[in-house]
Amino acid sequence: MIRILIVDDEKAICDLIDLNLSSSGYQCTTVQDGLEAIALLEKESFDLVLLDIMLPGADGYDIMDYIRPLRIPVIFITAKHEVKDRVKGLKLGADDYLVKPFDVVELVARVEAVLRRYHKSERIITVGDVVVDMEARQVTRAGRPVILTNKEFGLLVLFITNKNVALFRESLYEKVWEEDYFGDSRTLDLHVQRLRRKLGWEQNLVAVYKIGYRLEVPQ
Repeated sequence: MIRILIVDDEKAICDLIDLNLSSSGYQCTTVQDGLEAIALLEKESFDLVLLDIMLPGADGYDIMDYIRPLRIPVIFITAKHEVKDRVKGLKLGADDYLVKPFDVVELVARVEAVLRRYHKSERIITVGDVVVDMEARQVTRAGRPVILTNKEFGLLVLFITNKNVALFRESLYEKVWEEDYFGDSRTLDLHVQRLRRKLGWEQNLVAVYKIGYRLEVPQ
């Protein structure tokens, strides 16, 4: 299982990230202190570090100096939004830089992108009797192939990588259709209905009032 270290001095932020990444199948460890993060990195191995900059004990830049020789990918997640801060973080070796406040769906997508770059992403994801081969873009249900359109597969990937998370209609539409959402949800709703039917997820892929949809999977 992919192991992710989350380092942020705000426990609420740590808990939010932990909840969403754990629901997507990652094993997360959270700390709120820079020196504690370094101590953990000395004792345990991680596949990715999500790192705040402003931390007690040792700041994110100091931790980055420690991480660089370990060749662990890093995504900075910080309120420091100026270009000079981003440039400094990237020059220190960070693989990505996300500014608070952030969209959870975007965070998960960036995590997946960095892991893929390091060939650490999980290629096979299983949800009940549905098995998704992310690399081959193949889906089976109870061992039988399921034929999905490109849009249906795009929606499926968002749902299975954000299990038990309510996803906004506009976010789903804009990420899959790659165009602005103007409030007409008929196209999205139709694709979700077909996905439910093809995968037998009538009880799992639920509508969330005034928000969008959530794939409910037992923890």
